[in-house]
Amino acid sequence: MAIADLLDTIGDTPLLRIPKLGRPGEGEVLLKYERYNPGGSVKDRPAKYIVEEAERAGLLQPGGTIIESSSGNFGISLAMIGAAKGYRVVILADPKTTAANLAVLQAFGAEVIVVTEKDDCGSYHKTRIAAANKLAEELPGAYRPDQCFNLLNSEAHHGTTAREIVEGCPPGLGAFVTAVSTGGQLGGISRYLKRHAPGVRIAGVDAVGSAIFGGPSAGYRIPGIGLGWTPTNIDVELVDEAYKIPDEQAFVAARTLARREGILVGPSSGACLVAALHLAQRMRPGEYVVCMVADGGERYLQTLFDEDWMRDQGFALEAEPERIRTWASELRPWSTQSAEMANYRHELTEELAVPASTLRQNDELLGRMRRERLG
Repeated sequence: MAIADLLDTIGDTPLLRIPKLGRPGEGEVLLKYERYNPGGSVKDRPAKYIVEEAERAGLLQPGGTIIESSSGNFGISLAMIGAAKGYRVVILADPKTTAANLAVLQAFGAEVIVVTEKDDCGSYHKTRIAAANKLAEELPGAYRPDQCFNLLNSEAHHGTTAREIVEGCPPGLGAFVTAVSTGGQLGGISRYLKRHAPGVRIAGVDAVGSAIFGGPSAGYRIPGIGLGWTPTNIDVELVDEAYKIPDEQAFVAARTLARREGILVGPSSGACLVAALHLAQRMRPGEYVVCMVADGGERYLQTLFDEDWMRDQGFALEAEPERIRTWASELRPWSTQSAEMANYRHELTEELAVPASTLRQNDELLGRMRRERLG
């Protein structure tokens, strides 16, 4: 086994088969299992990339402070990286942040501020972001990675995750599925696939109640997914299909993976599984659906894997594979029209006081991307 520095182990995660949930005569779902990253989630990738780009640009100096709005994995990844590199890390969380996530943040030495004011979408995203931006403005030596508005979030996945998917999947890659929140995975990977594997269908998975792909905003239980608007990291013209998954299906599908396949995942990955099985059922043998699995299930032991909590939500405790497959067969896209999906809110840049450093980085990245296309 090779000797490595901690952050060098980020990436190169496996594709896992799920034979008990598939059937002969259809495509096969492969799970891109991001739990294998050292911080336990897919967010290690953009966290490392954004921090190192900030270091190169002189935006983050030795001994500086990283301030971020996050209810879970991205904050944990930054806390781990901050501990490894010697930065102070302050995370703006909210009441939906699980006790397990709070414990991991504190284990890495991060300071946590819980924002309790809801925004006009009934969630905490805007109030958290605005509070993080205000704190970063006031604190000398602070840097805001800004996963929601920073296009480096999607660029991180364009350069690593997407390439791994194309190179690691057997011939016959037919579709790619990922859950959506800040849009980094969907944005970066879709851009890569449309250029290097243009026949692959791109599917974004959201929660019922989220408005990333339009529609009304309402409360939902699935953590790590959803937003009240379409994040700038996503180009909806590259998205072929958008799905909205009910809370119960996401939670029960994740429990089914644990009980039937021995694979621990979180609820957002359960939502992706339902959509991925739906796509596989429409495909031929020898074709593959790659489904992103953002993290493992250990961070959801007090919710997803707690039977009392599940009962309190009115969710079923167990499901046979055929029930999940039935949900998948009955699923219909929320939208297949890019114009209908767009719910961009460009005024939020000013409303939430997005840092000037983020906007400069975005301009530089967009300029580089234009030069690459012309070249």
